[in-house]
Amino acid sequence: MKTKFPNKAVNTVKSSLRHLIVVNFLWIAVLYPASQCAAQSTPARTLLALSKGDHVLAIIDPVSLKTIGRVPVGSDPHEVVASADGKTAYVTIYGGGSLHELNVIDLVAQKPLPTIDTRPLMGPHGITFVDGKVWFTVEGTKTVARYDPATGKIDWLMGTGQDRTHMIFVTPGGKRVYTTNVASGTVSILVDTLIQPGPPPGGSSSMPPPPGGAASMGPPPGFGPHSDWLQTVITVGKGSEGFDISPDGKELWTAASNDGTIYIIDLAAKKLTSTLDAKALGANRLKFTPDGKPVLVTSLRTGDLFIYAAATHKQLKTISTGRGAAGILVDDDSSRAFIGCTADNYVAVVDLKTFTVTGHIDVRGADGLAWAVRP
Repeated sequence: MKTKFPNKAVNTVKSSLRHLIVVNFLWIAVLYPASQCAAQSTPARTLLALSKGDHVLAIIDPVSLKTIGRVPVGSDPHEVVASADGKTAYVTIYGGGSLHELNVIDLVAQKPLPTIDTRPLMGPHGITFVDGKVWFTVEGTKTVARYDPATGKIDWLMGTGQDRTHMIFVTPGGKRVYTTNVASGTVSILVDTLIQPGPPPGGSSSMPPPPGGAASMGPPPGFGPHSDWLQTVITVGKGSEGFDISPDGKELWTAASNDGTIYIIDLAAKKLTSTLDAKALGANRLKFTPDGKPVLVTSLRTGDLFIYAAATHKQLKTISTGRGAAGILVDDDSSRAFIGCTADNYVAVVDLKTFTVTGHIDVRGADGLAWAVRP
């Protein structure tokens, strides 16, 4: 028996089907472009800013100064660096020397990748990316270490024997490593050195010459020149934390938070050559601009940005950026500086031509900053 439905019911069903098709079509029209946009939302050049307050990595367009992505990170993020291809970020999870993570972020997809557990190395802090590898300080174990993303392993480490090994700079080629040791008030210079066979460093061998005299002395069988890392420790001031190497590679500048003094080291001679009474109390970070002219020092205690001339050692300007200034990042053309103002929950934008604050980017508990640049 064939069932007949009233025309009104048939029309209602047809209307509902038409409505469903239209709604689905509209959703596809809206969501498809949105997903396409999300896949292309990270520009080739981005500013990375760590939020201690929200435990996220903010991905920021440096042109519009808009945050275009936020990726969750660990409980105490301090410093960030991007890989050379600009596709991956690495974040140190510090915990005052008690934690043991490097967070890894896919900057293109804007999502976290598997975390690197650094144990037994505790308290990773300063970080940089050189020659395809991640170099970082490990404050809790007084160590500098190197992680190879290709193998997924820590392939080198060296102890400093200093307290609070904190920030790091590695030269291209990975043959020289510089660190500040905050509590010891020292700078470590670690150099990968070719050791020639012969008497021990510092004097002749205490072993008696073999039969036949000194002429028959030589290295043991199979022993020849080899590479070893040698450390030079230079005393600066207590609380020396932020530091940088001049673009010509000749000088290291560091600022001590305890008394605000700037210390200048001649890297060829490996010795302290100058001190500046900058009175940058609470000094937190120090950065040369890429053109090598001004040197920027932030104070976490006062929020001031101190600007010095690298050539003359004269103070050019002091700018108030807020209540507490930390991380520093400078444009490639030396025109702008970005200052992570932790206590003020923003990144301040400073015009280095006029020495004025021109804008703010909302980042709660802003601290570590870095560039990510894709070719």
